Amino acid sequence: MRRDSKLPRSFYDRPTLTVARELLGKHLVFVRRGVRLSGKIVEVEAYIGEDDPACHAAPGLTRRNAVMYGRPGFSYVYFIYGMYYCMNVVTERKGFPAAILIRAAEPDEGIEKMAASSPKIVRHLLLSGPGRFCRSLGLTTSHSGLDLLGDRLFIEDRGASIGQLVSTPRIGINKGMDHQWRLFDGSSTSVSAQRRK
Repeated sequence: MRRDSKLPRSFYDRPTLTVARELLGKHLVFVRRGVRLSGKIVEVEAYIGEDDPACHAAPGLTRRNAVMYGRPGFSYVYFIYGMYYCMNVVTERKGFPAAILIRAAEPDEGIEKMAASSPKIVRHLLLSGPGRFCRSLGLTTSHSGLDLLGDRLFIEDRGASIGQLVSTPRIGINKGMDHQWRLFDGSSTSVSAQRRK
């Protein structure tokens, strides 16, 4: 397995939709208490700028969304509905708020540890949906602002491909639904449950 292909800063410092498409098939790795947990990314959503009404930056700069205004290639993890953590990847130039929500991945390394965090979930769905993705990996707001070029949380290019690129409106929002900014691998069984809609 290739482990020398961590994505560089320049990968993230590009238009968000370009990064979103190219994240599909890449492997996100989280080193949790010395154990590598990883999954192949198969579903993402893009959120782009203050003009995007569904983006956390729509109200402008706040303490919560400050990392989105920082350098590209950092994690942005937030808490929602009083029960779920969601992980995003910050994109584009410093000062322009944009990020990509990781919605689903196919489990790869550390599956037993993921299963212990999400009991009763079948293995191929351990990282299906943004809340389950974070729960199974053990990601919380304490992991927001991590440099994805570091050694704790990062994304690798292992040369994997996807079967079918599909785009739809984003899920779970009531604004900005005219944008086809949810992208996923239509051939993957790990995509979140609403993939057919």
